[in-house]
Amino acid sequence: MFAVKVREVKALANIKSAKKRIRIAEKKTAINRARKSEIKTYIRRFELALENNDIDEAKELLKSVDRKLKRAALRNIVHKNAASRTVSKLTKRLNKKIEEAI
Repeated sequence: MFAVKVREVKALANIKSAKKRIRIAEKKTAINRARKSEIKTYIRRFELALENNDIDEAKELLKSVDRKLKRAALRNIVHKNAASRTVSKLTKRLNKKIEEAI
């Protein structure tokens, strides 16, 4: 799904299970970073579509951003209130742009 880049960090732990937890934490951190980056990319595309007055594409991108943010909130990558706040902010921008176009 994601190409995971795990940074090689010399573990201070001596116990085998602790070393494993460090590896798992690094892997999950890399995956979460990739997911957050993907969401930010979709938000940038949404804002670009709004700038270019491409309302239909902006609507589709807003659906994608909403879906991705809610999934990220379920997986505790972002807080659920932060996800809702972001979607709300983007929806307001879209509605304002639609009213300006009328």
